[in-house]
Amino acid sequence: MHRRTFLSSLSALGPLALGASSLFSGRASATPLVDRPDIRAGDRLAGASFASRSTVWGTKGAAATSHPRATLVAIDILKRGGSAVDAAIAANASLGFLEPTANGIGGDAFCMLWDPKAEKVVGLNGSGRSPAALSLETVRERSPKGRIPSLGAVSVSVPGAVDAWWTLHQRYGVLPWKDLMAPAADLAEQGMPIPLMIAARMRSDMARIVKPESNVEEIDNIRKVYMTRGRTPNEGEVVRNPDLARTLRMIGEGGRDAYYDGPIADTIEAYFKRIGGWMTRADLAAQYAKWVEPNHVDYRDGVSVYGLPPNSQGPTTLQMLSILKNFDMAELGLVSAQSIHLQAEAKRLAFEDRAKWFADPDFAEIPIEHLLSDEYGQQRAALINPRKVMERAFPGDAPHKGGTTYLSVSDANGMMVSLIQSNFAGMGSGLMPDGLGFSFQNRGSGFSLQDGSPNIYAPGKRPFHTIIPGFALKDGAPWLSFGVMGGGMQPQGQTQIITNMVDYGLGLQAAGDCPRWRHDGSSEPTGVYKPGVGELRLENGIPDATKAELAAMGWTVGGTDAGFGGYQATMKTEEAYGAASEMRKDGLALAI
Repeated sequence: MHRRTFLSSLSALGPLALGASSLFSGRASATPLVDRPDIRAGDRLAGASFASRSTVWGTKGAAATSHPRATLVAIDILKRGGSAVDAAIAANASLGFLEPTANGIGGDAFCMLWDPKAEKVVGLNGSGRSPAALSLETVRERSPKGRIPSLGAVSVSVPGAVDAWWTLHQRYGVLPWKDLMAPAADLAEQGMPIPLMIAARMRSDMARIVKPESNVEEIDNIRKVYMTRGRTPNEGEVVRNPDLARTLRMIGEGGRDAYYDGPIADTIEAYFKRIGGWMTRADLAAQYAKWVEPNHVDYRDGVSVYGLPPNSQGPTTLQMLSILKNFDMAELGLVSAQSIHLQAEAKRLAFEDRAKWFADPDFAEIPIEHLLSDEYGQQRAALINPRKVMERAFPGDAPHKGGTTYLSVSDANGMMVSLIQSNFAGMGSGLMPDGLGFSFQNRGSGFSLQDGSPNIYAPGKRPFHTIIPGFALKDGAPWLSFGVMGGGMQPQGQTQIITNMVDYGLGLQAAGDCPRWRHDGSSEPTGVYKPGVGELRLENGIPDATKAELAAMGWTVGGTDAGFGGYQATMKTEEAYGAASEMRKDGLALAI
């Protein structure tokens, strides 16, 4: 059938068909097809009806990232004999170009991995510190609303990602370091078409950065990279970043020191001096990643879930699960009102403790053992009314002793890597150093300015961090390397993945595709106090009856806003590896 005849036949079918034809032609429909609430996914022969695809299976390794090309990079590194750490580093470096709305070498990184030789879960904190020359008084002067701005030089802390990669590679790398930077450099030089989700996020992020009232000290550099057409790229248009390609090649040749104590550090120091910022080469040279002992809680059915200690929010997932294991979640039913109610109340209780205690452990005493104890979990669970929402959630008493990308890679030798890396809010601070092609994170906006807060800003201090890799063992053996992106959604999403798989028997892919809830309105480590119940947001896939029942319990129920995270995972069984990447991102899961 000729195109004209085909479109004529579509027009006779009414608005729905015309909406579809606009997708074929690239033109926007007056009523976008994706916004029609009566349309649902097609049917599947087996498995959960809401799953977007099947879990991917292999025997020699697996990878899942939020961009298909980054997953291919990881698989290629595995095929060349690289370790899961090698593949994760190469994929993360590539994502800095492919997904600059979420991560890059101007941000921080955290990692948990299963070390098959040591037979244990190992953790690495790759977060950077605030500039030594930036005082609390100056930060307060630059924060007229009582919170550190999310854009501009005052929000920038030292990027820790490259140093974290180097530290991982020194212990677990197999292939030469230079080989891990090369794929990302080649991609940035040659260019790649931008996918749908990343294009949409870049559009909104850049609009926020370039508007005059944003007060970003310098925006010409970031505009030259991401607005070459006078606007941000649309889906399918090719993006190139030759400056980033040169920077990555310098890092490949010179290693970690090229960035932190070499030519890149010199350029960064000169840039901040030019725009009136505070970061220096000395700040960069002092950066180091830290090996840490992960915390864990035993959930049920032999599953132990791990999280990194503060300044990460990793223990928040563990606190939620420590509360929920006191209830028979399986009996309540998947996405039932009772199940979501208990999970959201556990979140509210855990987030109040997060706001009270979590900070850089070098500056604060944090009673983690108490917060994660079975006894404390039982005490907090007893506060929850199974039929009615709490009017206010409070932090518990404890003894005084304080925009992200996620990827998972597993290899044939049994190593499983769970790595998360971020600019913090989307594209970060909006600042891009001259000629280097990457933007700096705005992680410094995670500090509090309130006296008495363990997370109050100080020079040389690490801010509270939202990014958390996830890991779980089953009967003492490595089982699940997983993560859910998205600020405060991360512990809520991780908890839902665990309950979906352990309590409700969902598979690796379906556990991520299952419709989610998110609660907003808890107190924050930044010092923002949130009284009241807040808002419980529910994705469209949650049944209407569940929504009505939650409202009757006293919840303020809100709708979807695309802020429910993005999930990647790899899983180990006795015979194979599974991999999953959900539909909320542009990603891909592959196995070999």
